[in-house]
Amino acid sequence: MIPDPLKTSQDHVSTDQRARTALDVVNNYLTSFYVGDFDEARAVVSDDFVFVGPFLQVQSKELFFEGAEGLRGIVRGHRLLKQWSDSNNVSSIYDVDFETPTGAGSIVMSEWHVLRDDELVSGRVLFDSAAFRALVTPS
Repeated sequence: MIPDPLKTSQDHVSTDQRARTALDVVNNYLTSFYVGDFDEARAVVSDDFVFVGPFLQVQSKELFFEGAEGLRGIVRGHRLLKQWSDSNNVSSIYDVDFETPTGAGSIVMSEWHVLRDDELVSGRVLFDSAAFRALVTPS
């Protein structure tokens, strides 16, 4: 049998295996990102990454990490509350811990990632932007 050149290496992997790999990639990314290890997080993000969030909408890995740089010094980890996957789509609900000069606290976030060839190609995050502003804006 001649392999189809339009298929990726993941096309020969079962749906369960693909979902497990997608979960592993997303969890590696979330763990790295929310402890401020952007080098490790960057390793699993594609160059053409598309991100949509309340404060940032970009269409490249470089622009995403430039826009997120302000978070690096204030994120203190995350706690996964619920996660599910459907092949190369992973949805996560988690608490993110922040520590800023204004105070410390956590914010619930929900994020949907899409993967291609074991890299994140898109991310969409939802959270209470007023609660975030309260943590980062001086009184």
